[in-house]
Amino acid sequence: MFFPKVTILGVGLVGASFALALKEKGLCGTMWGCGRNENNLKRAQERGIIDGYCMKAADACRNADLVVLATPVGAFAPMAGEIRGSLKTGAFVTDVGSVKGALVYQLEALMPKGVSYVGSHPIAGGDRPGIEDARADLFRHARCLVTPTENSDENARNLIASLWEELGSRVEVMDPYEHDRIYAAVSHFPHVMAYALVNAVNDFSGECIGYAGKGFRDATRIAMSSPELWRDISVFNRDNLLRLIEIVRQNLDRIEHLLASGDAAGIEEEFRRAQLLRMKLNG
Repeated sequence: MFFPKVTILGVGLVGASFALALKEKGLCGTMWGCGRNENNLKRAQERGIIDGYCMKAADACRNADLVVLATPVGAFAPMAGEIRGSLKTGAFVTDVGSVKGALVYQLEALMPKGVSYVGSHPIAGGDRPGIEDARADLFRHARCLVTPTENSDENARNLIASLWEELGSRVEVMDPYEHDRIYAAVSHFPHVMAYALVNAVNDFSGECIGYAGKGFRDATRIAMSSPELWRDISVFNRDNLLRLIEIVRQNLDRIEHLLASGDAAGIEEEFRRAQLLRMKLNG
């Protein structure tokens, strides 16, 4: 497996780490980048993450053998439309987005004849989205979901899965809609809750946050994540998120009733149920 030219559209933490990982494994020839911030692209080139860059995605993708969409997911479809005329026959396209579902089918439909798209989602990243924290081993031992559709080319699906395995990921093939249902619960909704929790505490009393200790910091760490990134994810997966918000509202209503009635035993039972569920996780 070798890609003479790879193009990363969106050279942030994940895109830059992907580029470094491919280089470390000797899986690519030249690495090109594209993004909105030319200073960021210059720094990426200076650090050896990419070998060159273009400010226009169509130019960056010309003659590329592998193209990776690594921007916020809201830009995926417009970008796919922009580059489709530049993609050569036999090229492969994947992404590192946290949302799949209908978006996968939309991207698949935008590919020109002879170009294969297969979605992927490495469960790796961090609170800071910049290239300063990029590293070649980001995907090592991390789970990576590959999300083909019934229309996907089997060779392309196998190649994308094998590529992530080469980077050290534990690959699992999953239906795009099932992906969004699961990750709404364990990733997207926790981010929504972290943002809401910080805002709620501030609304309660702005001075409180200054007294926050480790517990509050741990519970809200992911609220430092990129609002732009999570805006797109939330909008694209809104149906699952709305369902989860309703379920949490029911849980809060139950706790509210127990508090109002002074039911200490009931409150403890609610907390213990959550404790036992959380203890099933490692870490």
